[in-house]
Amino acid sequence: MSVSAIHPAQVLLGAQGGALSLPVCDHYSGVEERMRKSLALQAEMMAEFGRCVFDVTLDCEDGAAVGQEKEHARLVVSLANGAAPGARVAARVHAVDHPSFADDIAMIAGEAGSRLCHIMLPKVESVDDVVQAEKLLQRATDADVPLHVLIESPQAVHRAFEIAAHPRVQSISFGLMDFVSAHGGAIPSSAMGVQGQFTHPLVVRAKLEIAAACHAYGKVPSHCVVTEFKNPDAMQQAAHRAASEFGYTRMWSIHPAQIRPILQAFAPAEAEVALAARIVRAAADAQWAPISVDGVLHDRASYRYFWQVLERAAQTGCPLPSTVREWL
Repeated sequence: MSVSAIHPAQVLLGAQGGALSLPVCDHYSGVEERMRKSLALQAEMMAEFGRCVFDVTLDCEDGAAVGQEKEHARLVVSLANGAAPGARVAARVHAVDHPSFADDIAMIAGEAGSRLCHIMLPKVESVDDVVQAEKLLQRATDADVPLHVLIESPQAVHRAFEIAAHPRVQSISFGLMDFVSAHGGAIPSSAMGVQGQFTHPLVVRAKLEIAAACHAYGKVPSHCVVTEFKNPDAMQQAAHRAASEFGYTRMWSIHPAQIRPILQAFAPAEAEVALAARIVRAAADAQWAPISVDGVLHDRASYRYFWQVLERAAQTGCPLPSTVREWL
């Protein structure tokens, strides 16, 4: 095989390449009717875009009524196993210290492990919580189910790098509301809103620490929810800032109306996609040697960046130039 025939990801995504790629939107629902509607919408948008452009996470932590945890877990199993082919379906289980934690993993991973794209662990405080979940997963299923972690406290933020280093962890999410509440009133409630969460120093520090930890280990940082779901402009603004200023490559949705704004905010601009296609195509034709495009020198460092632009374009449903479509 010639060098130019090798897939760009094989050439470019090494130790510093951030090789892990996930859909940019993770949509949460925990009530049966909404879970079913979320999966139906996912199937509709798969048909529209030709790929699965967002995950659906079926929620046990906030979705299960007290005393009905097992019944809710059974429902999650049924929905995951009945999802459309190619669907990306996950489950958020109860926290490690909850009585239903072990039962959640045993039932959901044991009966639907092969259909899960990941399991979300809420309220993780240290890597010990991840290790505990991994052991339960190994007992429940032979499927290699990744773990996503939700960090929601100051101590967990302090341990973000250690948590991100665990091989089973694929993504870390920031739990804004619990993080603010954990400060005993020292952070005002305005920091939970769409404006304050991007300006309060402690919240900004936590977001940046999580993003940095994820990028250090090739994991995916997932930005917190925007609760003002009836305000599409606020959603668009928050998603854009998360992607362009804070280094996040994924974001939570808690209402169907938030999904498309997240896709749009995380999508690269049309001009950037066109430039990326020109550079990566020319690089491949030059067998990945340095080249000049419009008087600017490019080598593998910039090739990697522009390849990731193309990957993000594909993830968000952007039209791709015909010159690179074969790779994506």
